[in-house]
Amino acid sequence: MTDIQNDNSQNVQAQAPQRTPLYQSHVNSEGKMVDFSGWELPIHYGSQIEEHDAVRTDAGMFDVSHMVVTDIKGANTKAWLQKLLANDVDKLKTTGKALYSGMLNEEGGVIDDLIVYLMNDDATEYRIVSNAATRDKDMAQFHKVAEGFEITITERPELAMLAVQGPNAIEKLSQAKPSWADTLAGLKPFVGADLTDIEGTDWFVARTGYTGEDGVEVIMHGDDAPAFFEQLKTNGIKPAGLGARDTLRMEAGMNLYGHDMDETISPYECNMGWTLALKDDRDFIGRAALVSKRKQAKDDNTAMKQVGLLLTTRGVLREGMTVTINQGTDNEQTGIITSGTFSPSLKNSIAIARVPASISDDDSVQVDLRGKGKFVDVRVLKLPFVRNGKQQFDS
Repeated sequence: MTDIQNDNSQNVQAQAPQRTPLYQSHVNSEGKMVDFSGWELPIHYGSQIEEHDAVRTDAGMFDVSHMVVTDIKGANTKAWLQKLLANDVDKLKTTGKALYSGMLNEEGGVIDDLIVYLMNDDATEYRIVSNAATRDKDMAQFHKVAEGFEITITERPELAMLAVQGPNAIEKLSQAKPSWADTLAGLKPFVGADLTDIEGTDWFVARTGYTGEDGVEVIMHGDDAPAFFEQLKTNGIKPAGLGARDTLRMEAGMNLYGHDMDETISPYECNMGWTLALKDDRDFIGRAALVSKRKQAKDDNTAMKQVGLLLTTRGVLREGMTVTINQGTDNEQTGIITSGTFSPSLKNSIAIARVPASISDDDSVQVDLRGKGKFVDVRVLKLPFVRNGKQQFDS
């Protein structure tokens, strides 16, 4: 799941940053606070590298309370979601099951990527978790598509959310909350569970995350969040900031909205083709344009795809850098880096890039690191770079 500044950032910058219910907890933990999509959040608590490594090797936690939780209820909720989303909520057969999907515009571009949960057995209640920076346009799209459907759309700003991630996350969370142990042990990936009977109103846990590691995301009322944060710290779960969250998600090959995809980018161009449910004739928003443009791009040989890039020499790959394929030949083509960083796990620079879909293993691929015509070779890889603490490609 993702959350990043985009064309909505101009709106949020005009006002003072909002604070999550955990703001004081971050300050007390010596978090360095920054403005992120109109929210004051910690970039790190002293060492981004240590926080990254804690999640890869042990357990860490992130405040993701800025993300938008919306509950949808009504007899037509399933039908509305099947119109709204490119993936099909009919796949959700049991309460708590989650689905990752793009929400597209009429041109087939990505308005946002989000997670939707089935919240009851008769498919009349669902929960959407979406990105903070896209809140206004998401809500506008929700209500626009809702015309003619009998549904109630309720945003839940009073809720907080903590992501507890890492190979020891479940074990340490179970130590902190022994009464959750059986529920956590039974949770499969992309499944959530209501904790009301155990913990009280508004508590919900799901085996989801944005790091490439095992773990959960816990939703609770904002009033309960600070005590929960302290309880997790006491049980050895390390607070981690936005910096570590970004390097972790990049190693895991996960998109960041406004960087790796936006309203001008097709799901096919940002490795979201697997989320498109096209086997039946369901008429979701953007389907016609998506299919038409896909065919046209193939016919014109202009199709693009997402890949990973690895730089094994000195330097750092950065967003916006041009990727040059077969530089100086008749077959020269270009792509673009959409996210780039230094990978703490791999000890090399990595990037997520959008390149011509025709790229092959035989092609020479280079990046001009300093914009001065000095090209360096990069290795093209299938994403992810790292998953469950392990490198996913041959050295």
